[in-house]
Amino acid sequence: MTQTDTQIMQGDPHIRVNDVTLAYGNYVVMKDISFSIRRGEIFVVMGGSGCGKSTLMKIMLGLMPPVKGDVFYNGVNFWESSQNRRNKILENVGILYQKGALWSSMTLAENVALPLEEHTNLSTAQIREIVSFKLSLVGLTGFEEFYPSELSGGMIKRAALGRAMALDPDILFFDEPSAGLDPVSARVLDDLILELRESLQTTVVVISHDLESIFAIADNSIFLDLETRTMTATGNPRALLSKSRDTNVCSFLTRGKPCS
Repeated sequence: MTQTDTQIMQGDPHIRVNDVTLAYGNYVVMKDISFSIRRGEIFVVMGGSGCGKSTLMKIMLGLMPPVKGDVFYNGVNFWESSQNRRNKILENVGILYQKGALWSSMTLAENVALPLEEHTNLSTAQIREIVSFKLSLVGLTGFEEFYPSELSGGMIKRAALGRAMALDPDILFFDEPSAGLDPVSARVLDDLILELRESLQTTVVVISHDLESIFAIADNSIFLDLETRTMTATGNPRALLSKSRDTNVCSFLTRGKPCS
């Protein structure tokens, strides 16, 4: 049994962020950020525009280093690992970018197939079968040969989710998944996130300021406060709504209304 297997069996968090400070040069965006994400949890990083949500995601995904602090995956310190080890960790992570980031010159099938072609030795027939299955999971059976320009915003998001799931990742990151979607499409995507978590037991990390989505899907959350430049609350958003007495947390969760 490997060290990682032992850590998982002992209940270590799937992801742990410890005392992280986010900064661009001398400008500190957020400081002293610490939280844990359990395996199979839908965890939301919430806060107003400009509070550092996306910057925190970049640090968790290895796109920029923290000024201070550590990020652990299954007990392994990501930023103290070799580049090869980091790459291995990230092979178990899928990302749904805010605008989908599909290749416009590729069909949906080609977009979803790309990670499989780059990171596996599967045959063309095997890849085709997996692509068909992933697109069926996100409700896009029959759209394999469509191009992104031929799809609605909600369909693009779902196609991008199919691509993010291509390699069966243990963890899925969503960057503002409901951004640019109408309320119906946003609800469809929320329902899809819940269904995938239930069926695949994937750990889901969502960056969001969309209250309807946050209340619909989150098991746990943190609130990044732009005023104090730190994390000021953690917990289920519905519990925070009823119990928090922090003015900024209440204002965010009630769209500016006073705390009850």
